Amino acid sequence: MKESNISISVIKRLPRYYRFLENLKNNGIARISSNELSERMGLTASQIRHDFNCFGGFGQQGYGYNVPELHAKIGEILCVNREQKTILIGAGNLGKAVANKIMQRQSGFKLIGIFDKNEAMSGTMIHGLPVRHVDYLENFCIDNSPVCAVICIPSNDMKELTDLLCRLGIKSFWNFSNYDIAMVHPEVLVENVHLTDSLMTLSFLTSSKED
Repeated sequence: MKESNISISVIKRLPRYYRFLENLKNNGIARISSNELSERMGLTASQIRHDFNCFGGFGQQGYGYNVPELHAKIGEILCVNREQKTILIGAGNLGKAVANKIMQRQSGFKLIGIFDKNEAMSGTMIHGLPVRHVDYLENFCIDNSPVCAVICIPSNDMKELTDLLCRLGIKSFWNFSNYDIAMVHPEVLVENVHLTDSLMTLSFLTSSKED
C-alpha cells in the first residue's frame, strides 16, 4: 500500500507505537506479540496488525515483533532523523517549553532560529540559539531556507506573519495559536495544538464523571 493512501488515523497512531516501543527497548524487551502490545496500549491486536500491514507488516508468525527493529522501522517511517530546518516564532514561556521539546529528542526537525517581537528578548539564548527580533525573520529565511515554522504567538498577530512565512517558502506549521492557517493557506501542512481545547475537554469529562 502506498503511504499516501494510508488514513490519517493510522499515521497519528505511529508516534504512540514509537514511544511505547522505545520504552520496551529501554527496558530490555527484545520481542513482543501483537496481543501483548495490544494489552499495553489499549488497542486490539487486529488493529495493531492492520496498522503495521499498511507499511508491509513487520512481524513473524510464531515469533511476534522484534522490538528494536520495529522501533527503528517506525522511526524511519516517521522520518525522525531527517532534521528538517525549523524556526520558532514566540520566545515566551510556551515558546521556550516547545523549543526544549524539539531540542531534547529526535523528532524529524532541527531548530535553527528563534524569533520574538519583544526587543527585550533579543540576544537572549535558548538552547544555544540567540533570540532574534522578528524584523530579521525575512532575511534569515532567505539565507537559511527553513521548511517548517513553530508558532507560539497570539492569534491577532498571525495573518501578516503567516502570509510572509508562506511567501518565504515555509511548507509546514506546528501551530499553537488559534489562528486557522490552513483556511487561509490550504497549500501548506498544519498540525494544530489547541491546549485550551484539550483542557476544556478534560473539564467536561471530569464534570461528567462527578455528576
